[in-house]
Amino acid sequence: MNEIDNMILILLGGNARMSASEIAKKINLSIPAVTARIRKLEEKGSIMGYGAVLDRRKIGKGLLTFILVDVEKTENIENFRKEMLGLKEVVECHHIAGEYDYLIKVAVADTAELEDFIMEKLKRIPGVADSKTFIVFSSIKENINGGEYS
Repeated sequence: MNEIDNMILILLGGNARMSASEIAKKINLSIPAVTARIRKLEEKGSIMGYGAVLDRRKIGKGLLTFILVDVEKTENIENFRKEMLGLKEVVECHHIAGEYDYLIKVAVADTAELEDFIMEKLKRIPGVADSKTFIVFSSIKENINGGEYS
């Protein structure tokens, strides 16, 4: 991937609806060249998809939390991962190093829904031994596209 590819990724990361024509003008390249580069970036998996960026608060998911989860015994990991994929409240799930095994990002309406998620869903998953919840008051920076690429 070169600097032109990086520029295309940055532009599409900021506005996935930007046309090849608009990108071509911004990076001084022909439309067919931009289109070919985008297609290659898609084929390589650098661009995994396109979608709308939603305002959590406006869709009823105003409470954002991060939860550290400890899963006991290796045989429970596969089931835990499958459960995470099926829970609508889970926005992200990351396998991490350290005292805990997973870091999950959870978006819910309010503390009552968070309590229900933790008590009725998360803690009922076989192997979940411990969890630690952090409630987000505000977000100074949230960049769902990962920032600039290089």
